[in-house]
Amino acid sequence: MPPGSSILVEFDPASPWYNASIAIAAGWVRTGGRARYYVCAQPPERIRFILQNLGQDSDKAEASGLLRIMDWYAATLGRKSTEKLARNSLKVADLSIELAKEDRVASPNPDTLIVVDNVSTLARFNEEKAWVEFMLTRWLPSPRADRSRAIDGLLVDVHSKWAYRQLEAAYDGIIDFKIEEEGKTTRHLVRIRSMRDVGFDRAWHELAIGENLETNLVRQAES
Repeated sequence: MPPGSSILVEFDPASPWYNASIAIAAGWVRTGGRARYYVCAQPPERIRFILQNLGQDSDKAEASGLLRIMDWYAATLGRKSTEKLARNSLKVADLSIELAKEDRVASPNPDTLIVVDNVSTLARFNEEKAWVEFMLTRWLPSPRADRSRAIDGLLVDVHSKWAYRQLEAAYDGIIDFKIEEEGKTTRHLVRIRSMRDVGFDRAWHELAIGENLETNLVRQAES
């Protein structure tokens, strides 16, 4: 992912995207980068629990500023967050004001990765055209402006075709997470559907979830 690029992840609700997204953020911090994780669909405590299982000292990472967990989840429950970093309204008018304040003090951040677990949450509190326009005109320009990188999760089969087409056209790449039934079992699969300006593997690959809840690609046997 070049600096300034944004990737859209379209995922089945029962896929391991949430665990994978946490592992991506943990890996980024582990290799010396900074991560901002926007949690919309799960409590912040779960993020820290998974990080601890992955061997990441979340308390230390947060204290040093390498990891910032942004709580949007409390707002989905109609509660005021107890987190230091939170939004108490998911109305796009309110989010736009807050984002504008952040943009005014933003500086180049090529070492920063932004992960949003589920931007579909915005559809619960806004009309479709309003939240899609927010993504296109306010959210997506931010990583391009400060040279950070962004990965945003979006649920499949819950929005209109218009919404998916608008977002897919705006992002620099699209990744799919899905579940496939195979006999009496199911398989977790991931693929890169598209990626601008770089070569990529278009095949579906199986994912496995380890005992520590880490998500990894299943190694294929060599023929």
